[in-house]
Amino acid sequence: MSSSSQSVAVQHLIDPAICIRCNTCEETCPTHAIEHNTRNYVVKFEVCNGCRACISPCPTGAIDSWRNVSAAKAFSLKEQYQWNELPQQVPVAELAPELGELPEDVRRMTEVATSGQGGAAIPPHSAAQPAINLYSVSAPAIATVSGNFRLTPEETGNDIRHIVLDFGNLSFPVLEGQSIGIVPTGVDEEGHPHHVRLYSVASPREGERPGYNNVALTVRRVTEDHEGKPTHGVCSNYLCDLKKGDKVRVVGPYGATFLMPNHAGSSLIMVCTGTGSAPMRAMTERRRRRIAQKEGGENLLFFGARSPEQLPYFGPLQKLPKEFIDINLAFSRVPGAPKRYVQDLIRERSDKVAALLQDGNSYVYICGLKGMEQGVDDAFADACSSTGLNWRDIRSSMIGKGRLHIETY
Repeated sequence: MSSSSQSVAVQHLIDPAICIRCNTCEETCPTHAIEHNTRNYVVKFEVCNGCRACISPCPTGAIDSWRNVSAAKAFSLKEQYQWNELPQQVPVAELAPELGELPEDVRRMTEVATSGQGGAAIPPHSAAQPAINLYSVSAPAIATVSGNFRLTPEETGNDIRHIVLDFGNLSFPVLEGQSIGIVPTGVDEEGHPHHVRLYSVASPREGERPGYNNVALTVRRVTEDHEGKPTHGVCSNYLCDLKKGDKVRVVGPYGATFLMPNHAGSSLIMVCTGTGSAPMRAMTERRRRRIAQKEGGENLLFFGARSPEQLPYFGPLQKLPKEFIDINLAFSRVPGAPKRYVQDLIRERSDKVAALLQDGNSYVYICGLKGMEQGVDDAFADACSSTGLNWRDIRSSMIGKGRLHIETY
C-alpha cells in the first residue's frame, strides 16, 4: 500500500479467517487491487492506494486489516493465497529502528493498522483448533431446517428467531464463537445472486441437541435500518420465513479468534445486545452442560435490549443458577423507567469487572451493534480508574494475550 517511507509501509490485507468470500470488496475496489482464487481474497500491494472504498461494504470487517511491513518486502500475492489467518502485527520500531520519528503519512496509517483488533486478534491459548472454510459459495453445504421458533412476542414488533439447521451426515464442525454464511435464494435488482450473509452460531460445539449434527442461529427480521428507516433485510427475512424441512445453502465455518478458552478456571465477561447474544449463548450453554466437570471459572454477563420482551432467551436466562452465571440486564425502553445500557451496568459493577480484567484467566467478549463499542470501552476505562488501574495498558495486554475479543456490526 502506497503510504510509506523509504523502508516502512502499511499493507492492506484481507483476513482469511473472517472473510466469507462474498466478492463485495473486489466488486467495490475502484483500482482493481483485489483478486481471488478458490481459497482466499488478496490485495495487490503495488496497486492499492488506500482509498478505503471497500471498507464499509464488507459485511464482516475482514477487509479492514492492515500490517506494518518493510516497503521492499511486502507480503506477496503467493503468500496471501496460502494463509489461513493473518500474520501477527510487527511494531514499526522493530522493522526500522533507525527511522525515529515517522513521517506523517506513515504515522497516520500505522495508527489505522493498530487502532482496533481487526485481524490482529489472537484466540485464547487454550481454545480448541477451529475448522475454517470447509464449504464455499460454489460448493456449499446443504442443511435442512429442523426448527424455526420465535423468541419474542408478536406484539413487540421485534421478530427474533431461533433457527436450527441440521446437516444430516455431512461434516460441519463449529466451535462457540464461530460464524457460518447463509446463501439466500434469488437475485438482487441487477440480476446478480445475493451475497452471503454471516451469522454467529448460537449453539455449542456438540450441537443444539447433543449428539445431533445441527447448529442454531439467532436471527432478527430486519425491517428498518439502524436509523429507523424502512428497509428489507434480504437474508434475515429469508431465514425468518423458512419452514421446517426447507433446504438452506451454508458456507464456512468462519472465525479463528473469537473462541472461548478451554482451560480450567478461566472466566468469561460477556457483553452483548440483541442478537449479539448468539455467541454468548453458545459459550454459556457449553459451560452449563459441563457444570459437573467444574472446569469453568466465573461467568459474568451484561445483556442489553429495549425491554424484557425484546430480549432473546430472556426466559431461559432466568432459569440458570445464580452461582453458575452472574446476569446483568439493561433495558433502554421500559415505560416509566430510566434508560439503562450495558455500559451503565459495567460501571455499577466496577469492582467486580476490574478484578476480573486484572485476572490473567479472564476473557472478554463483546458482540452487538458497533455503536455500543465505544461506550463499553469507556465503561471499562471508568471501572479500571475507579480502582486505580489503567485500562489502556490492560487492554493492550489483553489483546496481545488473546483475552479481549470484539465483534460489532
